[in-house]
Amino acid sequence: MRTWMPVFLLVFFIACKNESKNTPPDALAKEEMPAPVRQLFTDVDQHPDSTGLRLRLVDALDSLGAYRQALGQMDPLIKKDSLNYGLWYRKALLQENAHDTTGALKSYRYAIRIYPSPDAMLGAANLLAERKDSIALLLCKQIASLRIGREYTAHTHFISGVYYARTGNQQKAMDAFNACIANDYSYSEAYMEKGFLFYESKKIPEALQVFQTLSTVRNTYPDAYYWMAKCYESMNRRTEAIANYQRAQALDPKLTEAGEALKRLGAAQ
Repeated sequence: MRTWMPVFLLVFFIACKNESKNTPPDALAKEEMPAPVRQLFTDVDQHPDSTGLRLRLVDALDSLGAYRQALGQMDPLIKKDSLNYGLWYRKALLQENAHDTTGALKSYRYAIRIYPSPDAMLGAANLLAERKDSIALLLCKQIASLRIGREYTAHTHFISGVYYARTGNQQKAMDAFNACIANDYSYSEAYMEKGFLFYESKKIPEALQVFQTLSTVRNTYPDAYYWMAKCYESMNRRTEAIANYQRAQALDPKLTEAGEALKRLGAAQ
């Protein structure tokens, strides 16, 4: 789903990526990490009580993809200031990135108890919706009642739609995704989820139309073309399928499914 969290140290992230190896980030020893990260470790060792330095290290590790090591740096911060909403929220985001859903929900709950911010409630609601937990709907209603703008309204409709989709209520899911798009016409994930519902129901022309609309709203969104291709392939329209698989692969070379589909169709380069 679309994120509503801040983007941390983009330039630093690019520098680290350029210097990193193929080893999974969390498997890297401190000495194997990029020089800027090693320097931050040294700075933190020299000034262990500096919250600012440790948070910079957390951000650097997060940008590098070393989420569990970043979480290790959060523990002393939270131990020092356990009633700091921002620290619990930051920890929840890291746990999400580390695919620790249970831990993330726990941290979101702590954050919300300290300060019930819409961002923390959205984060928790999103995870709960995927778990088919109806508390997600209650959180969405609470956020919607704050009337803080169409962006948040769109998020609440999207998360409600995810809950209904995962629990098999297709009509309510469709209504929610349509409401999301009405509040934010460029909400790519809502189009995708709506298209999936049609596709799974074997309504291929309707699914195709949704993915085509998304491709006009965001013409560089690779998943839109990939799923257009899948629809065309299901309709035995091989030429259109190949063209769209190629477009998806050109936009995202890491989209291996598109390459595999092209091989299957005998169109791989």
